[in-house]
Amino acid sequence: MTSQTTVEKAPQDEIPAPAKGLRGHPWLTLFAVAIGVMMVALDGTIVAIANPAIQHDLDASLQDVQWITNGYMLALAVSLITAGKLGDRFGHRQTFLIGVVGFGAASGAIGLSHSVTFVIAFRVLQGLFGALLMPAALGLLRATFPAEKLNMAIGIWGMVIGASTAGGPILGGVLVEHVSWQSVFFINVPVGAIALVLGLLILRDHRAENAPRSFDILGIVLLSVAMFCMIWALIKGSEYGWGSGRTLGFIAAAVISFVLFALWETKVREPLIPLGLFRSVPLSAGTVLMILMAFAFMGGLFFVTFYLQNVHGMSAVDSGLHLLPLTGMMIVASPIAGALITKLGPRVPLVGGMVCTAVAMFGMSRLTVGTGTVTMSIWFALLGLGLAPVMVGATEVIVGNAPIELSGVAGGLQQAGMQVGGSLGTAVLGAVMSSQISSKLPDNWTAAGLGKLEGTPLSQASSAVSVGAAPVPPGTKPEVAAKIAGVAHDTFVSGMSSAFTVAGIVAVVAAAVAMFTKRGENAEAGVGAGHI
Repeated sequence: MTSQTTVEKAPQDEIPAPAKGLRGHPWLTLFAVAIGVMMVALDGTIVAIANPAIQHDLDASLQDVQWITNGYMLALAVSLITAGKLGDRFGHRQTFLIGVVGFGAASGAIGLSHSVTFVIAFRVLQGLFGALLMPAALGLLRATFPAEKLNMAIGIWGMVIGASTAGGPILGGVLVEHVSWQSVFFINVPVGAIALVLGLLILRDHRAENAPRSFDILGIVLLSVAMFCMIWALIKGSEYGWGSGRTLGFIAAAVISFVLFALWETKVREPLIPLGLFRSVPLSAGTVLMILMAFAFMGGLFFVTFYLQNVHGMSAVDSGLHLLPLTGMMIVASPIAGALITKLGPRVPLVGGMVCTAVAMFGMSRLTVGTGTVTMSIWFALLGLGLAPVMVGATEVIVGNAPIELSGVAGGLQQAGMQVGGSLGTAVLGAVMSSQISSKLPDNWTAAGLGKLEGTPLSQASSAVSVGAAPVPPGTKPEVAAKIAGVAHDTFVSGMSSAFTVAGIVAVVAAAVAMFTKRGENAEAGVGAGHI
């Protein structure tokens, strides 16, 4: 490992005393970056609760509302690695602060928008600025914390992300029901202002001596095109048809762009992602593990919200409260996981975490229309217990096995893995759900004495049932409406069961991948990194 540029040079094999005062203090740094990261994580789920109100207030189409989420996710996924490189080049403090200001401003602009077009446009900007925040936060933690405290810090960081992600529906439900949909976005303005003030007072810039000094422009373009085409294909695959020319065309474009990117990275002097990073088996395993974890978690969570609201008839706030065992367990278990990983190394906690996740997924595959709160809570809590060490450990494995001068790229890689895994999980499990509903709904409909269901009515009914809703026409007699609701809910739960079974299998594969992880060889490189 090369030496680090410092104002006050410290030998690399010495662990410095904690910074005195505000500037550069490790735990205050964690607090400052956690406030900013919380905004980005919240916005991944909080907006879903606001979508119906936005659709009604702005007279938006279903496709418009989908793009409120998809535009944010696309921008975030496409730009994360490039944003990490910007942090490595110009300093993580600067990119973090720019991200905070831009994210808060874009949020305020959305709240002031009177057109769904402007909402979508500013959501894309939110995603771009959010991409600056996430890897910069990890880079700052990596460079600030002593090695023996880094896992604990990442554990708390993961706890903030997990709690914000799972708590988004609760907060969103309260704000939409009691204030307005605009408040979901306006809340980021004061939070962003707090994060900015704390960042200016507390954060200290850290840069490695051999940090990149140039930009791999062609590499950025090729990787961005590849990520865009891949995420686009996953988002639009169900609409276009998975075997359609358009879907296959985007997948082909993604593959070709990835291949060209890999070839170019071997030629350029300062590549965007030095492919030598992936010679590290633990780093590669950590990246794959993050993708598989997000596949199972985000793909499965997508159906849970529909199950609670449409099958059990809960309000947005009630469904969020029912997810508290998941949120609460992640909050409690993340710092504990960080301590265990520091003591035992990441392999055992990661394998154990994915085994718990797999058991939870298989347990959730047995949920029925009549499953009670206690049973649901057990599986949700077990899922939170399993996810906590993976959120912490996989992050440490990826960032800790990368050189300090590439900590931003490694942070971007970790977050990009989450976005790709989440998109892939939602798409694949959604396809499993759609397949089950298409095959079972007509027979279930007929068996309930509701006649034959085919053609356009079948397509319309399948669309409603795929989110757990009952396709009851206006004016339907109560007894018939009850039969339709019973068929719709039973068919949805059957499809959800298959989706959770697939998610459980993916979690088992992830447990096997976790066997190849180990503590970051470069974990101590950031300790004592210079302050510029």
